[in-house]
Amino acid sequence: MSDSVDVPIVAPQVPAYAHPGDAGADLVATEDVRLEPGERALVATGVRIALPDGYAAFVVPRSGLAAKHGITIVNSPGTIDAGYRGEIKVALLNTDSRTAYDVGAGDRIAQLIVMPVTRARFLPVEDLSDSVRGAGGFGSSGYAATRADS
Repeated sequence: MSDSVDVPIVAPQVPAYAHPGDAGADLVATEDVRLEPGERALVATGVRIALPDGYAAFVVPRSGLAAKHGITIVNSPGTIDAGYRGEIKVALLNTDSRTAYDVGAGDRIAQLIVMPVTRARFLPVEDLSDSVRGAGGFGSSGYAATRADS
């Protein structure tokens, strides 16, 4: 069995893991919302948590909603800091250009992942050490798979 952390929660429906070993627990909507094509909305979950120091929670999209309906989260992942005690709301976005999507109260709309986090000590320096990657950024590793000719 993996490690776990106790997280005090106030919620009309406690987030649940669908399968053993899942990283994310499902968050459900507490309201009905219609997302027109290209529209976004902040959707209530009714969930409030008290994370221990050294932990953060991340709100991420559900893969089925994304693949089947184009529903994603605008600020993915949404970060819930240990000191936050307000309601977790999900900024949903309908990326479908033609079809509206109806969210119903009780629908699973996102997943919540709780993780330990390390607080960084930023150390100002004049320059950074070299690395293999260097300053290579977006797309620097290419797009096509490398294939060996036989």
